[in-house]
Amino acid sequence: MTSTDFTSIAEVQETFDIKYAEEEYIRYDVDIEPSAAFLEEFAFSQQYIDVFASETSRCENVIYPILRDVYKKYADRFSLWSHKSIAYDAQLSGTPDYLISTKSALGKTVLGTPIIVVVEAKRNDFIAGWAQCLVELVAIQRINDDALQPVYGIVTDGEMWHLAS
Repeated sequence: MTSTDFTSIAEVQETFDIKYAEEEYIRYDVDIEPSAAFLEEFAFSQQYIDVFASETSRCENVIYPILRDVYKKYADRFSLWSHKSIAYDAQLSGTPDYLISTKSALGKTVLGTPIIVVVEAKRNDFIAGWAQCLVELVAIQRINDDALQPVYGIVTDGEMWHLAS
């Protein structure tokens, strides 16, 4: 069973004994301005490309450019991964759309730990997106081998962004 086999939040909760709670999570102390290059490329994509035609189009034309632009500020400390498979065991495995981890001492070809963020892109299906994301967060927490290390998940369709920890 992989992360894509789970279809609801409740199913993941029951399988891994996860408690559910909602609260607002908005950080106002972080000031990130998009670069001029990002804004120019994003405007171009919006004008000439149907950026919301498919999940892949959303990933390539909206989500990844945003993540990459923000990541540039932190590239000396973290690694950004695209479609990197993760596995703790046969049940806790999957391929998140994007991951952010600490840098590995072995270089950019090796996934560092702790892994701190997983991003799932879904085309207007936040229920399945959260089920998949939650399983990947459980896998990451176990890979990190530190139950107290926070891990964060994001599910987005490119327009709306949901965050969990």
